[in-house]
Amino acid sequence: MALDGILLHKIVSEIKDEFPAKINKIYQVSNSEILFQLKTQSGRKNLIISCHTIYNRLNLTERSYPTPEEPSSFVMLLRKHLEGAIIQSIVQGGLDRYVKLECQTRNDIGDRVTLFLYVELMGKYANLIFVDSNGKIMDALKRIPPFENNRRTIQPGAMFKETEIQDGKLNPFESVTFNHEITLTKQFHGFSPFLSKEVEYRLQQDESFTSIMKEIEDSRLLYIAIIDNETVFHCIPLKHIEQKQKSYPLLEGLDTVYFHKEERDRIKDLSGDIYRFVNKELKHLRQKLPKLQSSLEESLDCEKWHTYGDLLYANLHIKTKGESKIELPSFDDDLLITIPLDPKLDIKGNAKKCFQKYNKAKKGQVYIQEQIDLCTKEIDYFEGIQEQLDISSFDDAKEINQELVDLGYMKKKVSKIRKQKKKETLPKIKKVTLDSGIQISYGKNNLQNEALTFKIANKNDMWFHTKDFHGAHVVVHATDLDEETIRTAAMIAAYYSKGRESSSVPVNYCQVRNLKKIPGAKPGMASLSTYKTIYIDPEEEFITKLEQ
Repeated sequence: MALDGILLHKIVSEIKDEFPAKINKIYQVSNSEILFQLKTQSGRKNLIISCHTIYNRLNLTERSYPTPEEPSSFVMLLRKHLEGAIIQSIVQGGLDRYVKLECQTRNDIGDRVTLFLYVELMGKYANLIFVDSNGKIMDALKRIPPFENNRRTIQPGAMFKETEIQDGKLNPFESVTFNHEITLTKQFHGFSPFLSKEVEYRLQQDESFTSIMKEIEDSRLLYIAIIDNETVFHCIPLKHIEQKQKSYPLLEGLDTVYFHKEERDRIKDLSGDIYRFVNKELKHLRQKLPKLQSSLEESLDCEKWHTYGDLLYANLHIKTKGESKIELPSFDDDLLITIPLDPKLDIKGNAKKCFQKYNKAKKGQVYIQEQIDLCTKEIDYFEGIQEQLDISSFDDAKEINQELVDLGYMKKKVSKIRKQKKKETLPKIKKVTLDSGIQISYGKNNLQNEALTFKIANKNDMWFHTKDFHGAHVVVHATDLDEETIRTAAMIAAYYSKGRESSSVPVNYCQVRNLKKIPGAKPGMASLSTYKTIYIDPEEEFITKLEQ
């Protein structure tokens, strides 16, 4: 669900008091997100501007976002002109879905200049446009050449035209009457179809239009509900839907709605090489496995070549040169056996060739079986990596990339930015503390699992892992566990595994002392001798509350 003009009006009202604010740093968080690190009236904040087709938004947040090493050319331009600049104000275009940020800075010769950032949040047309004091476009996040839109070109050097406000529509905060026969979206600025449904429902319940708009104007909350796996939200209680809804402070609510939804795209943008590499390897291995299995079946049928060779040697008097096949009676029952021949060879040469094929197939059985086992293990490994990527944060994805580099699957990227060498440290392990004071740690990739199980955990700690799925190593830093703690640890193990969508997921658990590292195995692999098993139904809501 996208923002509408009225909700953007509420966001602007919420954050405008933070300006003037100084721009300290500018980063491109993903292909569609620009992050401005600001020094505001109330401290350091992050201004996130997303021009995603679906999740486009503007929000002042205290959440941390990943920052890539190498900036895009657009970000380099913004840094050149705007780092150190002061955002003087933020103004919305009526109740339309765009805002203008006025930035004061100094040019190369020290003169004070005013530059503008236009944030347009219009679905697939969402964009961030950088404009100079003369109204000329310096650049944009998404360039639109004339052949795509000859009415509004967004290219460096073109003159910028603000989005035209639709004529004939009224400001709903100033109007006291409306036409019952026309939809609210056609009468008023800023109304989305979703908000229109909510207001029309309230009007049918004898609420007045003025009181509804007053409630919208006074609200500082965001109400969120889920309908058919789609998140819906607005700044007033959603009375026209029956689903349970939660309320948050407005800006926090926007983070709740969007941060994790866009995280998957963000990780793919910043670590797309890993996704592409893993998918490519899996495709190659899955095509290779049936070919190996076919070769094994063929090599297991090698006895026929031994028989062919014996028959040919028993009939050396027959001339076969130039023939492509010969039929000879079997030694056992005189049934004719058709033997393929090489026309260039005589019968003795063909007999020798049959024995060569027999010996090659016999020896190949062991090699092919080894290759099948290796291919199966590789498929299993990369499927595990794929699952880890699906639940990883950006930092988790970087650790997965490091693992693939260390194992020789991927080449290490040489950064253009010189960095001081960092001392080798253990991966960051996720930790939660229960009401009882017991701490639970868990890894979300192989490197984290390896470090947690074999370097961090005490031998007396309890270890949990799903029985039939790839997943997190979970360690409870305690010995005697009650049933609630066991179920909590098993829930974490089940949720952070491929079985998260299943029910009755089997989770094995034992003391860390009962684990052994498998010689020569990849990171995170362990064998366990004595263990118990618990069956658990993964619940996302339980994990979300636990991690808050």
